[in-house]
Amino acid sequence: MPSGRYGASMGTYIRKSLESVAAYAPGEQPREATVVKLNTNENPYPPSPRVLEAIRAFGVEALRRYPDPTCTALRQRLASMHGVAADQVFVGNGSDEVLTLCTRAFVERDEAIGYFDVSYSLYPVLAELQEVARRPVDLGPDFAWRMPADYQAALFFLANPNAPTGIRFDGAQVERFCRGFSGVVLIDEAYVDFAEADCVAIARALPNVLVARTLSKSYSLAGLRLGYAVGPAPLIEALQKIKDSYNVNAFTQAVGLAALGDLEYMRTNAARIKATRERARAALLGQGHQVYPSETNFLWLRPARLSAQEVFAGVRRHGIVIRYFPGAKTGDFLRVTVGTDADMDRFLAAMDVVTGRAS
Repeated sequence: MPSGRYGASMGTYIRKSLESVAAYAPGEQPREATVVKLNTNENPYPPSPRVLEAIRAFGVEALRRYPDPTCTALRQRLASMHGVAADQVFVGNGSDEVLTLCTRAFVERDEAIGYFDVSYSLYPVLAELQEVARRPVDLGPDFAWRMPADYQAALFFLANPNAPTGIRFDGAQVERFCRGFSGVVLIDEAYVDFAEADCVAIARALPNVLVARTLSKSYSLAGLRLGYAVGPAPLIEALQKIKDSYNVNAFTQAVGLAALGDLEYMRTNAARIKATRERARAALLGQGHQVYPSETNFLWLRPARLSAQEVFAGVRRHGIVIRYFPGAKTGDFLRVTVGTDADMDRFLAAMDVVTGRAS
């Protein structure tokens, strides 16, 4: 029976650097059909009717052929949407692939990756997998952005609006940072369709800035896995060089193109979610909880009267799943995805009972 690398034990087939890596932990996927799922920031409404039309029209014959390796039609559609050339658009297997490729394209082994603390918990995992240093920037007690002096990194992941806090950083502040930063800035706009402004103009203007987006949230296509980046052609070309040969399958390309062809539907759904978000926030504030202003499809709150962990467990007993992030900076808070009005009414009623306001 063969032994591991260089005759050692079987365990040494695996890279040593992986032994200490804590894998990214996605949200719970409950199996019970009756559960109200408010923990993974999915859209509670179905995708555009044009998506169903594209699914029905997708021929099985297409499955025996390789997909377009450069997603030509998608890149042209996205370029038109964002006022850039097609060679300024990269299409990926979800925006997470864009993030992963950035760590490989723009960071040398002796350099570092930066991000906010707190922010999307995949960022430090990607740095560890690439075996490069991490340079997190601590957010203040109110989750405001305070950049330290003389900060340097090869790549900075700037989630805007930020997750899990839901806060959008001012565009002028973002642009000042990008102009003064010596590395590449990836502005992660996963939730931007629920926000009041975006940063695409910065990516169009500066040579070191990319904007990444996803169709998972506002387009109701989390199960499809389609994301993209917009920015300077040289940075996009670098991502194209190192992607998998056929990184986006033919079905995803066809369905994604249909969704992007119905922006009015997406924007109507996003507006509906924003209205529900504000109604739910007002109700939670009225219950005495601290709830941060959000420009996403979720709410970030510190519950009253009980700990976040107790509330998380309590609403779970009422058949509602929300997100709890253990940790020194996040352990007092809960993240709640905005569902339908009925979903949020059920959640608000459970919060009343769990926190002792109702019997």
